[in-house]
Amino acid sequence: MEEALQENIIGALENVIDPELGIDIVNLGLIYHVDLDDNGVCKVTMTLTAMGCPLSAHIEADIKRALADIPEIKEVDVEIVWSPPWGKDKMSRYAKIALGIPD
Repeated sequence: MEEALQENIIGALENVIDPELGIDIVNLGLIYHVDLDDNGVCKVTMTLTAMGCPLSAHIEADIKRALADIPEIKEVDVEIVWSPPWGKDKMSRYAKIALGIPD
C-alpha cells in the first residue's frame, strides 16, 4: 500500500474515539496493523484496553464509518487480537499527557 494512502487511513482512524477514555484509538496505541488488499478490503488489526470490553462493537462500527469515505476501501475487516497485550507503553505522548499519565 502506498504511503499516502496508509497515512490517509491512519488519519481517518484518528477520528475514532475510545468512548471510555475519550482519546482516539491511534494515539492510544490500539491499532497494530492496517493493510489494504487488491480487492479493496482493508484489514485493521487492533486490540482493546481490556479483554471483554463491552464497547468493542461500537468501536468496530466507528472504524467502518471512519473508513467509508476513502474511495480505495470497498470493505473493512476489523480483527481484534490480544497478543501482544496492550499497555500504557503503546500510547503516544499526546495520549499520556491527555490522560495525565507520566511519560
